[in-house]
Amino acid sequence: MKAISKMKSLILKYRHAWVLLYGLIYMPWFCYLEKRQTVHYLIHSPLDDYIPFVEYFIIPYLLWFVFLAVTGAYFFFTNRRDFYRLAAFLCSGMTIFLIVCTIFPNGLNLRPVTFPRENIFTDLVRMIYSVDTPTNVLPSIHVYNSIGAMAAIAHSTSLKKHRGVQISSYVLGILIIFSTVFLKQHSITDVIAALAMACMIYPFVYATQEKKETKLSQQLI
Repeated sequence: MKAISKMKSLILKYRHAWVLLYGLIYMPWFCYLEKRQTVHYLIHSPLDDYIPFVEYFIIPYLLWFVFLAVTGAYFFFTNRRDFYRLAAFLCSGMTIFLIVCTIFPNGLNLRPVTFPRENIFTDLVRMIYSVDTPTNVLPSIHVYNSIGAMAAIAHSTSLKKHRGVQISSYVLGILIIFSTVFLKQHSITDVIAALAMACMIYPFVYATQEKKETKLSQQLI
């Protein structure tokens, strides 16, 4: 009976885990787009030609996966409201991304044919190139989700007491954004599109909600 009671308690405590089911929608859809490899719109900006390939940015690029996983796990286990807001921000943008790439199949042709140097970093870039097709690039999910993680951290009441953690997260997030263009994984156009999408979704997830909470607290006073 104690085991059943503990199980019920855990289910109740982490009932917001249902949000993770979104992965069952996103991953099959994304995999379909990756296998389709149809490109009707080649993304390119004149600014792309002035951005050099820098293989060292593979480190922050790969840290994106850790950044999102740690941020998501932190809010999942510590603050349900913050977790819901982070999930709302990420899922909204990722769904828009899927719709855009389905209706407007896009890709890029920016990757270097040969690397200017050979080292462990170029080996890692080569590995990424081999598993990640240069399609479905606009808007950049690497950029958008990094902004989402930074926004969640910025609005976290508990993390405001840990400025070092916040500042480190912002630095990593910015490096991740830079990495997308320095590794030729994205055009500057993809980055701008992701920033624009974040600016559109942010008020609905954070600004509007916080105004409502402020009004409610004032009414209670």
